[in-house]
Amino acid sequence: MFQSIEEFLNLWEHESNSTQKVLEALTDASLKQEVSPEGRNLGRIAWHLVTSLEEFVSQTGLQFEGAKSDQDVPTSATEIANHYRKSNEAMVAAIKEQWTDASLKEVHNMFGQQWPNGFTLLNLILHQTHHRGQMTVLMRQAGLKVPGVYGPAREEWSAVGMEPPKL
Repeated sequence: MFQSIEEFLNLWEHESNSTQKVLEALTDASLKQEVSPEGRNLGRIAWHLVTSLEEFVSQTGLQFEGAKSDQDVPTSATEIANHYRKSNEAMVAAIKEQWTDASLKEVHNMFGQQWPNGFTLLNLILHQTHHRGQMTVLMRQAGLKVPGVYGPAREEWSAVGMEPPKL
């Protein structure tokens, strides 16, 4: 759980930049990549990441304009990435303007449970990480190059002067 806005923003900068990199690596054609006919496809998961910013944080009373989950999933990968950028910028600005460190201790109903705002922000990061992992598997299946997030991706090892790990 976060105790200060600065603590969250420092970690969020890396996490949101990582999500942005993954979204920017998508192509329009890849959005249709699916695990199974019953599951979300890559476009739906990407759009879920975009809309989850507003969906999660607005439940705390924070007010900002973000993409809404009831909007149709865009068919353009660029549009999805642009919506994430705009929603993220609006969320960060709202946190800086509307909250103090004390706001992180305020408790709100989140998914039927009582969560302090600092815990909600932690879960927002974990939620993004979870879905980025799903996306990278689907991206590989779609033949896309996956950007490194917590270190180099397979294709990036040579750029850091190292051999990729043996498979």
